[in-house]
Amino acid sequence: MSQVITQEIVEEFKLRMHLDGDEDGNLARILKASHADLTRICGDYDLTDEVFKELVFERSRYAYNDALEYFYTNFLTQINNLMVAKALETGDSDETQ
Repeated sequence: MSQVITQEIVEEFKLRMHLDGDEDGNLARILKASHADLTRICGDYDLTDEVFKELVFERSRYAYNDALEYFYTNFLTQINNLMVAKALETGDSDETQ
């Protein structure tokens, strides 16, 4: 797998979170973990999908603030929507073969 979390993504997350410090390594680890977890749950999306990217950033925000246990409940609708969309997308491609 190619580098999913680029320095550009880390910088975008830092801007969103209003972070100035030198935490790039930690933020990259949090973003990678969030991306991996949400890919496992929702399906194979990349960060060009704005809804998926938003979820990755939100999960990362919760992880950064030591509140990850609340993320899944608070974003269940968005997670389910991505799961259903991926299932329908996969189903459509199966039917065309």
